[in-house]
Amino acid sequence: MDLKKQISVLDLSAPESLNIVAAAEKFKQATTECGFIYVRFDPKNFNIIEAVRREQRRFFGQSVAQKNAVAIDANNRGYLGLGEALMDGAKRPDQKEVFFWGREVGANDPDYLAGVPLCGPNQWPANSTEFKTAIEQYSHFVEGIGSVLLEIIATALGQSRDYFKPFYERTMHRGQLLRYPPTDNHPDQFGVAAHSDFGCITLLLQETAGLEVQFPDGQWVAAPPMENTLVVNIGDLLERWSNLRLPSTKHRVRNISEDARYSIAMFYDPSPRAVVDPADLQLEEGLGFEPIEAAEYILSKNKKAFAHYK
Repeated sequence: MDLKKQISVLDLSAPESLNIVAAAEKFKQATTECGFIYVRFDPKNFNIIEAVRREQRRFFGQSVAQKNAVAIDANNRGYLGLGEALMDGAKRPDQKEVFFWGREVGANDPDYLAGVPLCGPNQWPANSTEFKTAIEQYSHFVEGIGSVLLEIIATALGQSRDYFKPFYERTMHRGQLLRYPPTDNHPDQFGVAAHSDFGCITLLLQETAGLEVQFPDGQWVAAPPMENTLVVNIGDLLERWSNLRLPSTKHRVRNISEDARYSIAMFYDPSPRAVVDPADLQLEEGLGFEPIEAAEYILSKNKKAFAHYK
């Protein structure tokens, strides 16, 4: 573990006074170095954080039978138990349990009726309006940060600030409440094994240590929690979209503490049917990335990682 390398911090606590050009330059430099950056948010939002963390612990504190009442479905909504995720190339299943949710979709939603992947109603635990409310408020909070980041990323890629807006009209913002029990010291056992994320940008809220990021030289660098920050990283879809200008970096979690690790990941991705075509950015030619619908691409990655698809 390299303790000298550090991941940069971008202050987004006052977006109304943000210098978008300076922020874009810092974002591009940081993510080019390692694909990751911390973003600082306004601490006045901490009541939203406290609420979702409280409901997260309450949910995972239930019996397995209670959690399985909302067992994960084909649209990646609901509860995934311990040992049901195996990252592509990993030797052992991840030691984590997850509650998945996404953009609220009604039974008459056109994408849902058409069978578009990753579109469907959320599965909320019965008799827990506080759980649903806390998650929805947190989602709205993170989506606000995500929209600012998209403007920064567009600027970093030489586009207008609102370049990504048409692609995000029905965003696939997807979330995961995560609980990692302590893992043993086996070299192949992780809370989540080394992987890159599947979508565009990930925004992660941490409470305890355990996240490690692989820098381009192969060194693994700790990314500990920092107060009033989210850890943001580039996913595979944005790496592809940017013609490799923005790298999707491998990372992993190993919880070697005596207590469970809790974190909340949100994936801020385009509309399910949005066509991601690297040629639209006119950055480079000849890299061979074909246009692809966002949901189809992410589904292809999910199928390699989660047991319920098998």
